[in-house]
Amino acid sequence: MKRSLVGMALALPMLLTACSDPPGTNDPGTTEHALTQRLDEIAAAVADWRDASTIEEAHAAAEAARNLVVGPDGPGYGDADADGTVGGTAERGLLPGLTDEPGIAEDGPLSACVEADVLGGAWDDRATRWATAQAVYDAWTPTNNTMPSLPSHPQRIVGWATLTLATDSLDEAHEYAGHAQLHVDVSRSAVGSCSS
Repeated sequence: MKRSLVGMALALPMLLTACSDPPGTNDPGTTEHALTQRLDEIAAAVADWRDASTIEEAHAAAEAARNLVVGPDGPGYGDADADGTVGGTAERGLLPGLTDEPGIAEDGPLSACVEADVLGGAWDDRATRWATAQAVYDAWTPTNNTMPSLPSHPQRIVGWATLTLATDSLDEAHEYAGHAQLHVDVSRSAVGSCSS
């Protein structure tokens, strides 16, 4: 009898685990964890970009940062530096894609800070949000910084990465990485900094 009670005691936690929801389901902390993890990956790419010793290294790191934000359904995803590899590969982006692909930052429940600083408002018309961002990137000049017009800080990271991929100057790439870092910092501080 004693052995069967011990066996039941050992089996009970496994049975409860098997009958419960899969790990992470209905766990509000899971969304925050996934968001934090992706922002950490973007921060690491931006650090590599900032510390790059060649323009090729800067391009590779900027590509990785951009891909992690936009995801495979987003604009410019892929081998942007044409080196034969895709840096920052991801199943989906931090932000929504161009069509129906949801972004990690859309997974609820969302805090008001994530909605304001990371998403930068509603993404009901994804193609328009990305088209507006592209127009901002295209209009940027050294004497006309258009990036602050974008409400989403990760979209600004994409902008600085896009400018880096278009330059052959390592000094400019480092400068753009410094700007991208500011937006990484704002995005990270938005996670968990205010309630929904």
